Amino acid sequence: MTDPNPNWFLRARLKTRQLLLLIAIDEERNIHRAAEVLCMTQPAASKQLKGLEDMLGISLFERLPRGMEPTIYGESMIRHARVALTSLARAHEDIVALRAGLAGKVDVGSIMTPALRLLPRAITRIKERAPQLRIGVQIGSSNELLERLERGTFDFLLARMTRPHDNAELQYEELAPEPVVVVARAGHPLAARSRLTLQELAMSPWIMPPPGSILRQRFDQLFHNAGLEPPGDVVDTSEIVLITSMLQMSDALNVMSADVALRYQELGLLAILPLELDCRMDAFGIIRRRERNLSPGAELLLQAIRRAAAQPLAIQPAPQTDAAFDIAIA
Repeated sequence: MTDPNPNWFLRARLKTRQLLLLIAIDEERNIHRAAEVLCMTQPAASKQLKGLEDMLGISLFERLPRGMEPTIYGESMIRHARVALTSLARAHEDIVALRAGLAGKVDVGSIMTPALRLLPRAITRIKERAPQLRIGVQIGSSNELLERLERGTFDFLLARMTRPHDNAELQYEELAPEPVVVVARAGHPLAARSRLTLQELAMSPWIMPPPGSILRQRFDQLFHNAGLEPPGDVVDTSEIVLITSMLQMSDALNVMSADVALRYQELGLLAILPLELDCRMDAFGIIRRRERNLSPGAELLLQAIRRAAAQPLAIQPAPQTDAAFDIAIA
């Protein structure tokens, strides 16, 4: 009596009303009382039950003098009917939650790199789909953001895991590596070159991250590995506003995240120099508390961030009128 077609229920066009009737008869053991529970007439209930039994070719209930008892087939159908109705109820709850999320609030903490390109792309896409979703973004260092995440200020972060012990309480999902490039003001003489070496840049003035920072350590190590002393004409700062202003006013150089540099180059403020560095920042990613369930709106934003992060990053020096070059940093 088994149907070889696994999609028999599609052909049978089972109705939610029939599933509810099976459960009501099982609970009431009487078709008259089951019909009353469902606000149906008894003839209508009997007709629906008979139609279901005829379609299956089996008896789902034994008609007894004092009521009805499910057969072995009936017990199986009732069990699956309960599962199906529970699943439909959860689907409705998910839809209600998603609709609420599209008009809710999401608070995100981010370090500088994803805040310049990755996060704006994701937010723009989400706002096209959910204009009523309020998204709050605050920029800071990874350490500062992690402390505020622990206090419940943010739904999630786009940052780096700076403390190993955080892994016990926080969930980390790496998004992207962070290559670095050398930048200068737009129109800088070195930007017209087709290729540069570290030795040519060793005597240039630099604006660098403070000593002790990860990027400063790795950048200095590049010179040591090449048998060179790191630059001595240096201004130590990580303040991006000061860095960009000083670069505009001088021939100083700076090393920064490739993603950040690309954004400033697109705006015509800086130029990426033709020097490929064997140096990168630690990867950043999504950081969230393990025990905290995200709202539907926050989940939607996370999905958009993941999609944006999956797009490859191709960095090229700014185009020049007297030299053509194509250097990609992956």
